[in-house]
Amino acid sequence: MSEGPSTEVEAQVDLTVHPSGIVPQLQNVVATVNLECKLDLKDIALRARNAEYNPKRFAAVIMRIREPKSTALIFASGKMVCTGAKSEQESRLAARKYARILQKLENPVIFKEFKIQNMVGSCDVRFPIRLEGLASSHSVFCSYEPELFPGLIYRMVDPKIVLLIFVSGKVVLTGAKRREEIYQAFENIYPVLKEFKKGGLLESVPAPPALPPPQSAPADEAQLGAPAPQL
Repeated sequence: MSEGPSTEVEAQVDLTVHPSGIVPQLQNVVATVNLECKLDLKDIALRARNAEYNPKRFAAVIMRIREPKSTALIFASGKMVCTGAKSEQESRLAARKYARILQKLENPVIFKEFKIQNMVGSCDVRFPIRLEGLASSHSVFCSYEPELFPGLIYRMVDPKIVLLIFVSGKVVLTGAKRREEIYQAFENIYPVLKEFKKGGLLESVPAPPALPPPQSAPADEAQLGAPAPQL
C-alpha cells in the first residue's frame, strides 16, 4: 500500500492550497435558519411527508429529503437546523427545500439568517500513526484514552478545530465554519502526523552527510563496507 498521496491525486490537487497533496472531503454541514414565524409542529407532522414528531422524546419535527440527502430539525419557534449535506451549496439548497415544504403547508415562512454552524471533514494520510508518541509530545492539545475511545482527540487553537486522529491514518476534522479552516487545520497537523508515522522514528532527524567518493583511501573504503551506524 502506498504511504502517501498518489501521483494521480497530486496532479489533480492545487498544491499551493494543499501542500500535503491531500484534500479533506466534507462529510457533513450543519446550518441554521430563521423562518420568521411560529409553527404548529403537530399539524406539520400530520400533513408533511417524511416527517416525524414525538414531543415526549424531542421538541422538534424531524423531516428528511433525498436530494440533497439531509435531515431538518424544525422547532415551533420557527428555528430550523439542517444537517447531513455534503457542501455549503447543498446545505443552503436543502434548507430552502424544507422552507418551501412548510410554505406549501400554509405557513408564512420567510427564509432568513441562513448560517453554517459546523462543518465536518475527513481524510486518510495512508500511513499508520503512533498515537502514544503524539499524545505525549503534544499533551497540551491532546486527549488520548484508548480504553474509552480508539482515536486521539487533538484540539487545535488556530484555526479552532477538533481533530480525531486514528492509528490507521484516518483523520476527522470538526468545528469549522468555513471549509478553508478544515484545509488549514489539516495542513498544520500533517507534518506532525508524518513525524509520528509508525516505522518513521527518524523522520524528523536531518539526513547524514554524503558518503566519501569511491576514490577514497583504503581506510575510508573500509568504513564504507561497514554497516551504517544506528542513529
